[in-house]
Amino acid sequence: MKIVCAYSGGLDTSVLLQWLKETYDAEVIAFCANVGQEEELDGLEKKALSTGAAKCFVDDLQEEFARDFIFPMFRAGALYEGQYFLGTSIARPLIAKRMVEIARAEGAKAVAHGATGKGNDQVRFELAAAALAPELEVIAPWRQERFREKFPGRAEMIAYAETHGIPVPVTAKKSYSMDRNLLHISYESGILEDTWFDASDEENKDMFRLSVSPEDAPDAAARVTLHFEKGNCVGIEGDGVAAVLAELGHKGDGKKLGPLAVMKALNKLGGKHGIGRVDMVENRFVGMKSRGVYETPGGAILHFAHRQMESLTMDREAMHLRDSLIPQYSTMVYNGFWFAPERYALQALVEETQRNVTGEVRVKLYKGNVIAAGRRSPLSLYNPHMATMEADPTQAYNQSDATGFIRLNALRLKVAAAVDGSSQAH
Repeated sequence: MKIVCAYSGGLDTSVLLQWLKETYDAEVIAFCANVGQEEELDGLEKKALSTGAAKCFVDDLQEEFARDFIFPMFRAGALYEGQYFLGTSIARPLIAKRMVEIARAEGAKAVAHGATGKGNDQVRFELAAAALAPELEVIAPWRQERFREKFPGRAEMIAYAETHGIPVPVTAKKSYSMDRNLLHISYESGILEDTWFDASDEENKDMFRLSVSPEDAPDAAARVTLHFEKGNCVGIEGDGVAAVLAELGHKGDGKKLGPLAVMKALNKLGGKHGIGRVDMVENRFVGMKSRGVYETPGGAILHFAHRQMESLTMDREAMHLRDSLIPQYSTMVYNGFWFAPERYALQALVEETQRNVTGEVRVKLYKGNVIAAGRRSPLSLYNPHMATMEADPTQAYNQSDATGFIRLNALRLKVAAAVDGSSQAH
């Protein structure tokens, strides 16, 4: 039997890999998706093979992640419960997609993951696998009583690792868990389970990796211009952009950038100015509330600027319709229904609304804030001559017409008041 196992190199998945091999008498193929973890990938293949994996795939999926997952989600304006940019949620379907592709190519009968039985990730992985490869078995050890009995705590995992010659990380256990990718870093559990614990306090600033605290951000604002085409950011210019692009190894200016370069550059710019920190209590799909702390510097800038571009170029009713669907779209992503028919249907509507979302948005980045500083477009629906409070040279709007407009809209209110027998508000 062959099993493809999601692998990170940490204690949990290293133990998991060996346990699968032992318990299922299986050939275990380790898989790690590079979705922007950066230093977390160092030495991973060598470690997986020494831990007992027959093979190890470490695939760079960053470009696909930015182009086919992050950007479509941001075109939809997704934001879960008004705060969460869905950084972890949107990475899981891509990881699952590549896992099942490897499983099919290698002739594996099952895929396995180390997600716990209390979180959202188990659902996201398995719904994606069900949609893309329903013939594959999914093994979730943390939902098996025999696995939980064998490993009731970290001490038992360490002992098992030492017995089986599995390298144990020498770093001290953090008092919280962390998940990093191109879009964000999330922090949860441990000390963060206390909702009164102040993660933004000065003494906790070492927790954050992508951003400085707003208090420590530069005293001067940075002005940055984002260029959009059909809802996608395709270029960045402004204060500090050239230096950031040079640091990232990008040759040329920022006028034309791919999705991956956009995300990396915005992360650097936003992080420098303390942008994109979120501390929230959210509703998990499995039924409980959880507290999460997030850093999404680039995503926060992109989300804000995209909305500014839409405000200038998008039809009112199309915008209101799309906006009414944002909570549903965001919940689909959060709950793991990326490959579901309803998400595809909503995405088709989103793409239609984005046809004219083209132009430039200028923002100021200042101590945790993204501030609108200008917007323009060759496809702008804003007409200053029509909107002016002065005489309208276009004569497109006759103020006298508003009398009938108001009278017709007031008719049902007058009828209701007559039936109620009173004009007093409830």
